[in-house]
Amino acid sequence: MTSYQDRRALVIGGLGFIGTGVVDRLRDLRARVTVVTRSVGAHRDAVSALSAAGVRVIEADLRDAAAIGTAVRDQQVVFNLAAQSGAVQSMEDPWTDLDINCRGNLVLLEALREQAPEARLVFVSSRLVYGSGGAGAVGEERVPDPLCIHAVHKAAVEQYLRVYGRVYGLTFAVARLTNPYGPGQPPGRTAYGVVNRLIHLALAGEVLRIYGDGGQRRDYIYIDDAVEAVLCVGEAAAKEGPVFNVGSGIGTPLLDMARAITAMAGSGRVELVDWPPLARKIETGDFVANIDRLQRELGWRPRVPLADGLQRTVAYYRAHVA
Repeated sequence: MTSYQDRRALVIGGLGFIGTGVVDRLRDLRARVTVVTRSVGAHRDAVSALSAAGVRVIEADLRDAAAIGTAVRDQQVVFNLAAQSGAVQSMEDPWTDLDINCRGNLVLLEALREQAPEARLVFVSSRLVYGSGGAGAVGEERVPDPLCIHAVHKAAVEQYLRVYGRVYGLTFAVARLTNPYGPGQPPGRTAYGVVNRLIHLALAGEVLRIYGDGGQRRDYIYIDDAVEAVLCVGEAAAKEGPVFNVGSGIGTPLLDMARAITAMAGSGRVELVDWPPLARKIETGDFVANIDRLQRELGWRPRVPLADGLQRTVAYYRAHVA
């Protein structure tokens, strides 16, 4: 992967869980990296380390047109990983989700149109845009049918991108990410992602509460594999805006996941509980991504099996958090 060497790369949300990995990998590839974060104060150690390594860090809200315009100026590739997360949270507070995820992305698109029209944009979307998964693996040709406000807004941003590509010539690509997990989660974000959350609970000797019978299958992808896939998607950016599923292509029941985590942690216990009413209404059921397009067109493969990834992740958080 040589296309990033000496390229000016902007990572919005570059101090988050996935963003941190993207920044580190871009540095390995000798890109000239700039990071945008909403709060420098929340990441002082990380900011100090990046600054010492020559990475420029900008404090800016995605909705701040002036600041984002300055940040994108002269950039050659932009990764947008900044978002308001959470399916249930989006139902409880749809206005904040709308403001950050929709208005924020329109601010970014306008900034690119005015300040960096030749830049490539990589938008990290979500498997939630598909809605219910069903029995088989879900491919990119499936028409989105979102079940929660957050997913509606992710799907809306994908449509914004297509409009800007068609009207203004924006070069972009979309990565529809499944469920990432792994080491490197920033302090204070231990609730992000179901696997990492369950690991923190297990290491603390707490109860891992699983909704329903725990039979719902999910597609889990290790952070290193997810980061590599996002960078591959960035190389494929085009005015047609290709869309790629990013996952492992393997479904694992949540109950099996929880039991494996408690066994590896040597603590915690699993308890099946009733679905909260709101969560039940927006539950997507089984979901496994079809990753054939990403493998066939970009040559990417997931490299870390779930068992190995869980062992690494439990060991990391045992040493760094628990």
